Order: sequence, then C-alpha cells, then structure tokens
Amino acid sequence: MFSPEGPSLRELAVQALSSVEHGYDLLAPRFDHTPFRTSNRILDATAAALRPFGPFGDGLDVCCGTGAGLRVLQPLCRGRVAGVDFSAGMLAQARRAHPDAEWIRADARKPPFAAEFDLAVSFGAFGHFLASERPALFAGVHRALRHGGLFAFPVFAPPPIASRRYWIPAGFDAAMRIRNAVWRPPFVMYYRTFPLRAVRTELAAAGFTVHTTAVPAFGHRPDGAPYSRLVLARKA
Repeated sequence: MFSPEGPSLRELAVQALSSVEHGYDLLAPRFDHTPFRTSNRILDATAAALRPFGPFGDGLDVCCGTGAGLRVLQPLCRGRVAGVDFSAGMLAQARRAHPDAEWIRADARKPPFAAEFDLAVSFGAFGHFLASERPALFAGVHRALRHGGLFAFPVFAPPPIASRRYWIPAGFDAAMRIRNAVWRPPFVMYYRTFPLRAVRTELAAAGFTVHTTAVPAFGHRPDGAPYSRLVLARKA
C-alpha cells in the first residue's frame, strides 16, 4: 500500500488493532514509505522559518519516530542532537538512518531530561495525545529545555468545511473514536484534536511565552492569513 516498499492493507489493519506503541513497532520498517511520515517540504519550510531564531546549541526531536526531524535540527544546532520516542521499533530505524545522533526510549510526558536542550521540535505526533495528556507533554518539554530554550512546531489552518481536506480527517477521527469505543487496547490517533487557541493556553500554563510566525513556504489564504504558522514557545 502507498508504494511497493510500504505496508500492505493487512499490515495496516493489524497495526490499527494494536496499541499505539506496538502498532508503531510493527509499522516501523515501512514507516518512511507511507504518507504518515512528515514530508520533506514541511521539514524544510520549518527549518527555514526557524533559521532567523538560531543558531542553537543542543536540539531535541520530541516523539521522533524514525528521525525525520533531524532534517530540521542538524542544520540549526551546533551541539548534541537527540530524539525521544516510546517505540523501540521506530528508534531502531532512526539509529540506522542517523547513527551520529542520540536516541532515547522514553515517554515524552516524562522525559529523562532536565535543562539539557536549547531547541525542541515535534512533527506529526500531537494527535497521539488526548487533550488531558497535553499539559504533561508540554511540562515535560519545558523541563527538558534550558532557560530561554525554544519549543517549535508547525500548525496548519483548517481547510474549508466544503473541501475533501476537511472531511477526510474528520471521517478518520470518527472511525477511530468508534474503534476505541469497542476495541482494546485503544489506538490514540486523531487529526482534529489540537486547536491552536487551547494549545497556546496550555503552553502558557506550562511556563512558556508563546508567539507564532508565518511559514512563508505555504503561502496565504484568500483572506490574507497564512496557511501555516510556526508556534514558538520559549521557556521564560
């Protein structure tokens, strides 16, 4: 499915009926050949939008998966570059692809760091956290950063309600809610549960000063608003 190197429909079904951790362990060898991997276009646009705020010292990819975020961290960070994830399978792939980086298996809500990084990024992972879990996630990132450290990630404007880009993720979320209501263990993955207004409030409560800046590579909507913004949460 997706490409000759990607997972089959059967493999995806087995993954979807597993826990989040075990599901990603199963998918890991083929993950980079699926649309679930953050695209290089998003990574490169994020790196370009972050460049004026750097250079940085040590960098951390939160919920790193197979290590795609290193495409952002390596050009911007002069020191240590690391990733944290709870899937051993995904980390094994990251180690093969980026042997010079540091890979740590841990729960991102309880990372084993204290004031060790100057920049933290995250891509494509927030749908795996329920709203009730986000405060712990943001508090964990806050602890991992040094004073003045920056937590950055891109967000995208919601598509028009009449478009397929609106209804496909909405339908996926509805299907996942039904799946989790009738099947255990749950597989937490939702596309439309990360509203920017609530996230800004939660980041501020964790101790961050929060700003956003446009990501120019994705252009602007007809009303002039950017299609994508980079959230910049600084440890004050």
